[in-house]
This record gives sequence, structure tokens and C-alpha cells, in this order.
Amino acid sequence: MIKQEYYIHPQQFNHEQNRRKGSYSHRRGKVTTRLFVKHGARAVVITDVQDDLGKNVAISIGSNVCTYIHCDIRDEAQVKSLVDSTVEIYGQLDIMFSNTGIMSKSEQKVLDFDMDEYDRVFAINVRGTAACVKHAARAMVEGQVKGNIICTASVLGRIGVLESTDYGMSKHAVITLMKSASKQLGQYGIRVNCVSPFVVATPCWNM
Repeated sequence: MIKQEYYIHPQQFNHEQNRRKGSYSHRRGKVTTRLFVKHGARAVVITDVQDDLGKNVAISIGSNVCTYIHCDIRDEAQVKSLVDSTVEIYGQLDIMFSNTGIMSKSEQKVLDFDMDEYDRVFAINVRGTAACVKHAARAMVEGQVKGNIICTASVLGRIGVLESTDYGMSKHAVITLMKSASKQLGQYGIRVNCVSPFVVATPCWNM
């Protein structure tokens, strides 16, 4: 049985909890996945659009605890299918960690906004994250699971920047999403939080 209340902290992970995470094959996602398993996660479902990388991460961690499922979070139907599959396989969803984010290929200063790049960034960083939160929350409410939803925001979502304006805007939106979801889902015992790291050198810089 899962604990009725718990925090997202390695010392308090319950060994019977199932975890679903997003955007795994890159360095930060890979390390986070390993930490979930190290601290007692019974089952982790990892997702990405880069199948070879995602499958390699799952294999390296162990197929007995880690499963890879392809999911492009820009497509809400794929997100719903992912969450539904996780619940079908493992019975419930305890934790959703949406570790999602890309940056534009251009500097994206205000005077030179590439709106196509803007749309690409927001489709993943904002729309995709919102879809993950929506369907994870629905699964938790329907399953009466007092779960946890965590998303990766950024320090750049709180400060003005000299470039990558659209990225900062998108991460500010994630912070607002987390605050709103926290207020709305608290009545169900669901905790909603985000982490806001500073610059981390990962392959998303080259996407």
C-alpha cells in the first residue's frame, strides 16, 4: 500500500510507489531516473521522442523496474495514452515528473522574434507540460491517489533575459501552471511543485 502522505524527498520514497517521468534520455532526466530507482521506486516509466536513447536508459537501469514508452508531448492523445498505459500496467500513478524543455535555435531577442521558433518552444514547454499535468492529475483523482506532480521550470522564468526571451516566457508559464494546479488539486491531496534550475549544459541546447 502507498503511504497516505509523503514528500518528494529521497529519504521518504515509498517502495511501493510507481513513477512516471518525462524527457529521460538526456543527462538530467537520466540521473533523476536513476535516483528514483536508487531510493526505492518499484516501477519507473520513462518517455521521450528519441527512442534509441530512451530504450538505452531503460535497459541500463533494468527492465524489471524501468519501462520506456515513446511519447511526443505535443500530441495530447499520446500523453493520455501514456498515462492510461501506466495505470493499466501498474495499477496507479503516484508521481509525475515532467522534465521537459527546449530552447530556440536563434537568439530570440524581442526585435528579431522568430514566431515559428516561439510556437515550437511553447508547444513543448507549455502546451506539452500542461497536457502532462492534466492527465496525471485526472489519473490521480480517479484513482484516489494522493500523488505528486513535479515539473521542471527555470530561473529564467523569474528574471528578464538578454536573449532566449521565448524560453523564459515559457518557463514563467510553467511556474504559473504549477501554482494554479497546486491550489486546485490540493483538495484531492495532490501536491504540485516545480524545480527551477539555472543553466545546465544538456543536449537540449542543440535541439
